[in-house]
Amino acid sequence: MADDTAKTAGAEPKPPRVGGGRSSPRPVALYLFALVLAILVPALAVALVLLNRSNDAQQDVVRALTNATVQAIGQSVDREISSMATALRVLSTTQSLRDGDLPTFHSRALQALAGTGSYLIAVNDRFAQLLNTRVAFGEPLSVVSDRQAPARAIERGTTTTSGVFFGHTAQAPVFTVWLPVDNVTPVRLLGLTQNARNLVPALQSRQLPEGWHAALVDSDSVIIAATPDAELEAGTSLHLRQGVSLPSPDSWTQERFNDESVVTAEWRSGLTGWRIVAWAASAQVTRPLEESLLQLAAWGLVIAIAASAVAFLIAQRIGRSVQGLRRDAQRLGRGESVFPRSYPVSEIADVSQALAEASQQRLTAERDIRFLMRELAHRSKNQMAVIAAMAKQTARGATDISSYVQALERRIMSLARSTDLLLAHGRAGVSLRELVDLQLAPFLPMPADRVVIAGADIRINPQGAQILGMALHELATNATRFGAFADPGGHLRLSWQVENDRLHMSWRETLSGRLGESGPEGFGTTVLRAMVGGALDAKVERARHDDGVEWDFSIPLATLDPAFAAARPDERPQDQ
Repeated sequence: MADDTAKTAGAEPKPPRVGGGRSSPRPVALYLFALVLAILVPALAVALVLLNRSNDAQQDVVRALTNATVQAIGQSVDREISSMATALRVLSTTQSLRDGDLPTFHSRALQALAGTGSYLIAVNDRFAQLLNTRVAFGEPLSVVSDRQAPARAIERGTTTTSGVFFGHTAQAPVFTVWLPVDNVTPVRLLGLTQNARNLVPALQSRQLPEGWHAALVDSDSVIIAATPDAELEAGTSLHLRQGVSLPSPDSWTQERFNDESVVTAEWRSGLTGWRIVAWAASAQVTRPLEESLLQLAAWGLVIAIAASAVAFLIAQRIGRSVQGLRRDAQRLGRGESVFPRSYPVSEIADVSQALAEASQQRLTAERDIRFLMRELAHRSKNQMAVIAAMAKQTARGATDISSYVQALERRIMSLARSTDLLLAHGRAGVSLRELVDLQLAPFLPMPADRVVIAGADIRINPQGAQILGMALHELATNATRFGAFADPGGHLRLSWQVENDRLHMSWRETLSGRLGESGPEGFGTTVLRAMVGGALDAKVERARHDDGVEWDFSIPLATLDPAFAAARPDERPQDQ
């Protein structure tokens, strides 16, 4: 236990961690990368949202365009059917038909329908063909292939369009528009028939968006015609949009067709009941979004790489700058000189400048401290000699121990006050006005207007401060005991000025009565004459007036050294 205690006591304590946090420090590159992500990720998210909205808007445009195109195709087919119905009504009014002259009517119908791709059929009430312009008149004809449409036409009494069916006469998928006729024996119905493939141009009358196909189907979802790229045969079933209930005719639906997902649109004819069904692969519809997403991902990756590279370069430069600051701080801690460096970041350059200034201030402070230590060591020896002299001289005029101790204590305290000023100001020197105020403060009489102090403030060196401080103390002590401070009506004027490189100081006491006879010279007079005159090479003169005493001091500025704060000759300037 004793050994453990000794080890613990001998170990150097670790410096406390500022802030109290437990997280370990991270390199600046990590924070820069985090900043890049903090900027890039929200930007990509916003871009993705905007891209999705743009794709929705683009799909709305494609949907509207597709629906409009499908509707235009259906209207083109309706116009073809309407023109066939109109042609039937015109043919039904032909006189040869009314007269029952079918050969002539056959001939006239051939002429009227030449180049239209339509063929005329006339049937009786049992749906047997009486004539068919596909063949010559008189050739044997059978019953029509589709009987449902003509039956509905008779039942409704109006034009009716069949679905697609295989025509035995045409030997191809066809459709027929039927018109009932009255009072024409034996004709009961007239029909215009076309091959289903004749409607393909109508499906191509409008350009569908890229990748879209269209088919015309009847009410039974049998294909009448389809765009060539759809590769669907007429007469086959189209298994799209069957039994689908949608909120709007313009709505799209997604289905499976030929083992792939497709998007479908449709338009239904109110004239024939036929439908135009358009479809495209879902991948084709969503391709713009997928391509945009790929481009966004690619550009996001490029921007992320570029931003990371820039962040890495910036982190390297900042890291090198911080390492330079760390080395400068270590040199500052060792007391070495630190000089400002050029850094790419202005804040780091400011810190480098501050470290350099702190280094110079520290070196200056260390020189001041060393100087003050030398001065204090030197002055302490002088003070010991001065105190010994004060003790001996004070003892000569003392009549008892109590007065001796009191007088010696006051003089030592005066010397201490001067030393306090030296320690407070250091190499900057001691303010003469502050020295005067400090030494006279314990003695000043009331009221304060009995004392006048005048003079420009200058700075003096520690030796001059100690000597003048003791002199002021002795003058104030004498004024308190015998002079202006002891006389209730006495006044003191202390003034000084600098002339011809000398400090001229005057101490003039004015009494309310006559000045008494002076006794033998004491320690104060010795200080004033010997120490001020000898130590400062000053001229000291004392004059007695009827109303008080006057002291005049003329001290060379060289011994006081007012420019004491300047660099000493044995110290190199900082810029060398």
